[in-house]
Amino acid sequence: MPRTHLRVTAATTVVLSVALAGCGGGSGGDDTAAKGPVTVEYWTWDEAKVVQPVADTFNATHDNIRIKVVKQADNPGTAANLRNVVASGKGVPCLVKNFGEIPGLVGEGLLDDVTDFVRPYVDKGVYNDASLPSAQAGGRYYSVPIGYQPSFMVINRKVYDAYGVSVPRTWDELITAGKELKKHGVQVMNLAGEDPSTLVNLVQQAGGSWYRTEGDTWKVDFLSPESLKAGDVVQRLVDNDLVANQTYMDRPALINYFDSGRMVSLPTQAWQLPTYELNYKKSMGDWQPVDLPQFTDAPRFTAPAHGTALLVPKGCAHPKEAVAAGVWMSTTKAGIDAGYQKDTKQYSWPGAVKDPSPWVDSVVPDKLFGERKSEARPVILKAVQGARDTWVVGPNYTGVFTELQDQWAKIVTKKITVRQALEHLQKFTVDDLKSKNINVEG
Repeated sequence: MPRTHLRVTAATTVVLSVALAGCGGGSGGDDTAAKGPVTVEYWTWDEAKVVQPVADTFNATHDNIRIKVVKQADNPGTAANLRNVVASGKGVPCLVKNFGEIPGLVGEGLLDDVTDFVRPYVDKGVYNDASLPSAQAGGRYYSVPIGYQPSFMVINRKVYDAYGVSVPRTWDELITAGKELKKHGVQVMNLAGEDPSTLVNLVQQAGGSWYRTEGDTWKVDFLSPESLKAGDVVQRLVDNDLVANQTYMDRPALINYFDSGRMVSLPTQAWQLPTYELNYKKSMGDWQPVDLPQFTDAPRFTAPAHGTALLVPKGCAHPKEAVAAGVWMSTTKAGIDAGYQKDTKQYSWPGAVKDPSPWVDSVVPDKLFGERKSEARPVILKAVQGARDTWVVGPNYTGVFTELQDQWAKIVTKKITVRQALEHLQKFTVDDLKSKNINVEG
């Protein structure tokens, strides 16, 4: 799952240290004294047809809170605008579509601690557990969880069957399948040189993370058993020449390649399915949804599930009402249903709720899977049930991710091994944290 990352400077580490010590608790204005209706300004770059009906439905059914949607140009523009208003203390919105990882944004001093307002909803059980970690830093909430996209795989079953290759259930079996497909000029997967998300997702699926906290100290471990297990899968795929390296930068060429039958396995998420349906020509109806391959020794079925959240900026005048509005939009049937798009016949994926089954069918395209369309529902729901988010984002992850991208490009081109990259990233990360005067062990 590709992630968006933010720069964290040494000057902001004190803020992050305080946050991770568990201090604070809602620094916004005195919302209890607010006289209704309170206006919650919501910044997003989503299309108006997606978000405005949700806000309109909320406003029609609530007397004391109103949502005002303020359209932003894009992700970078939103980030720049938010930094400016938080610095000035004027015109601060109360909900913002997420453009980065929460610990980094907390480290910049951009977010409010809204733990006291989010936790009652968590205690009531309105969320699935996997949707919660990505809304936190140091165990405190600085945003409203809106969940994750379930991860599974789609395969070109026609090509698999043409060469008598079994559907892989484990990563070992996928490598075995790749070796057989290679004989016929077919690549089993694609590893784009600029996108290390496969490695990140494998580490998470193995139950690992490169960062963790202990008191006010960051523990860094790129060479954990989970990380090495993930790295071994990548290394065997690369060493045996089983993967393509088609870039995401040329989207038409990428889609044409996927459609050609020369690459036949795609780890994916529900939001990507309509793109395949819209663009595939040759392989329409040949694809099959299957469970994400597992590690052979996995004790239980697991799908990586690092999600996102609605930001509550520092300086928001009404954080309690902002949280209430965000929770309604992302967890209630009325809020989710209000986002239905008639033209695509789809709902936005309800990644925060425990049971998304009422909305699953709408995300499954009509033609992509042909006669296997009915198989998508149980695959997606199994991914939801198996979702786990073990991923912890450190305060310097923005720079680390950039370095990871550089190392990843060398991995897929066989200039270095995964182990060499992980050893380099271990030293790079620890040295960088020390240079920022952040307590670190590793």
